[in-house]
Amino acid sequence: MQNVTITTSQLDIACRISGPEDGPPVILLHGWPDDALTWNRLLPDLHDAGFRTYVPWLRGCGATRFREVDIPRNGQLVALAHDMLEMMDVLGLSRFSVIGHDWGARAAYIASVLAPERIAGCVALSVGWGTNDAGQAMSYQQMQHYWYHWLMALDRGAELIRNDRQKFMRYIWSIWNPGWQIPEDEFAATALAFENPDWADITLHSYRVRWGLAPRSPMFEDLEKRVVAAPIIHVPSLVIHGGDDPCNDPETSAGKDHLFRGYFRRHVLSGTGHFPQRQSADAVTELAVPFLLQSR
Repeated sequence: MQNVTITTSQLDIACRISGPEDGPPVILLHGWPDDALTWNRLLPDLHDAGFRTYVPWLRGCGATRFREVDIPRNGQLVALAHDMLEMMDVLGLSRFSVIGHDWGARAAYIASVLAPERIAGCVALSVGWGTNDAGQAMSYQQMQHYWYHWLMALDRGAELIRNDRQKFMRYIWSIWNPGWQIPEDEFAATALAFENPDWADITLHSYRVRWGLAPRSPMFEDLEKRVVAAPIIHVPSLVIHGGDDPCNDPETSAGKDHLFRGYFRRHVLSGTGHFPQRQSADAVTELAVPFLLQSR
């Protein structure tokens, strides 16, 4: 495994690269509150299937850093997709597959809209497409699940994110994984990523901007308009959702077939919470590996 730093227009991205050197590339994008270690259980099966894996820490996480102090700490979802595409440009990879969870899944969907010719296959965990719009229809149950969004819109929530993040995130993990006893050493290893100096700013901006409570960056405005104008995904896509997910209810990824063209499948894993790649890794790879082999 190589630990490398990939320099893009805004970031020095910390990334782990492993697997067969001549294998088809797969980038794995973690979510929130999480980090690149979330994929550890999947990597052996991906490598055995012949894939070369690229596992970055997202902006604001782990050892990834902004290159300049005056670059806005922007958490727009389209910015995450832009980061991924720039990173693959630097690596010289014109075509690749992507697996994303939570924030990473949203970035994978957006990249699939913006650059479909580059993405061989998209695997999205725990998030449905068409759920980024501030005006989206939403059940009362899902509004209840999003309590933490509303909390972070308040000064009180910002104070928790800045000054009590470890306890707050440990609580999030406990309620998002019902029926699974989280290994304390596993949380502790990932929680180090939350001490990134930009983590709080990225977190707060991301959850505020998606509801219109923080300004969007002019830099990404054209990309935002492109996603809204043409949201149909033409990339072969696989959605995997935990049946007991108390963050994004499985209903939020159901009935989205009309937003996809070509191959599209959705699987719900019973007894699984918001982190399928951690809790039910074997089930995820049993679905994802054949899909990626077929799509490459």
